[in-house]
Amino acid sequence: MHIVILHNRDHDLLEDDPGREAREDVMRVASALSEALTRGDTHAEPLAVEGEQLDFVDTLRRMQPDLVINLCESLAADSRGEMVIPCLLDMLGLPYTGSPALSLGLALHKPRAKELLRARGVSTPPFAVVEKLEDVMAVDLPYPLIVKPAREDASVGVDFDSVVHDRAGLARAAEAVLRTFHQPALVEQFIPGREIYVPLLGNAPRNALPLTEIRFGPAFENRPNIVSYKAKWEEDSPECRDSTSVACQLEDSALEARLVSTALAAFSALDCLDYGRVDLRVSPEGIPYVIDINPNCDLHPGAGFAKAAAAAGIDYPALANRLVEIALERAHGNPSHRKKGPGAARRTDSPNRNVLAGRGGVRHRAGGSRAHAE
Repeated sequence: MHIVILHNRDHDLLEDDPGREAREDVMRVASALSEALTRGDTHAEPLAVEGEQLDFVDTLRRMQPDLVINLCESLAADSRGEMVIPCLLDMLGLPYTGSPALSLGLALHKPRAKELLRARGVSTPPFAVVEKLEDVMAVDLPYPLIVKPAREDASVGVDFDSVVHDRAGLARAAEAVLRTFHQPALVEQFIPGREIYVPLLGNAPRNALPLTEIRFGPAFENRPNIVSYKAKWEEDSPECRDSTSVACQLEDSALEARLVSTALAAFSALDCLDYGRVDLRVSPEGIPYVIDINPNCDLHPGAGFAKAAAAAGIDYPALANRLVEIALERAHGNPSHRKKGPGAARRTDSPNRNVLAGRGGVRHRAGGSRAHAE
């Protein structure tokens, strides 16, 4: 089996990139997956999508791999280009892991995603969109509020100043988003309470892996308990050291059921596939609110998704193989999928069944950006 691990390499494209660390991190994920999957008759090789070039399209057309593992989170250092990659893979007729273009685009267009969630009856914080500074005066939501870029992920643009308590603070935070990211600001009601992540794996059935929770430490005393960009990506920062991901301990089985059902409903609302993570805040009244849907979450062996899999007895090589198996099962079961090009004769009749189980081989850091990376 020939697998191509497609990833963006655009972290050095911009002189002042507020998401550089997150973009650079994808290359390490590609390397880890390549090592985990390359064994026996299976060869998995990384292929970079560099800068603004689309040379990789011709490369893939020549290679005709059996599967593409899609790790691309941006194109030309713009997160909004994430959805372009599945479109091109569909055009080439190549099966790939993860969600299709529309799902990735919806997840990244946070206001539209929230509208879909509300239409489906999935709880998500009340929100408003600020497209120009004058729109701040029309925001009618109870404080505190949290302000973030409307079309970014990985906590890009989120810091302690993102949580505001009055109109002046709202104007400052919204202006910072408009100026820095050249896109609308999403304004949400800030939900105090626990932050819990639900990792999801598979399609039919789709199962929740063990839940994880962010444990906020001393750096967050008298400050908003939020996973900021520093908390995710700047390993030497106090926010990163004091916001570790831990196994979620829930004595209330009914609450756990609500968390999982809410996450499943959110994933389904955006037609996400294969794997991903839904981030929730739990209000003091026990209501789970969806604050983000991550259909292209971090797959590094030290990141939260792999840690959750390990807690379920799935080590990293087994997880990598399971992602391959899920994608090929879906591709083979879809009669509309057509293999294009001279590589059609190389298509195998059954997915890779070399799935390893057990807890061996995974080492976890106690804290740092990997604890809750996107």
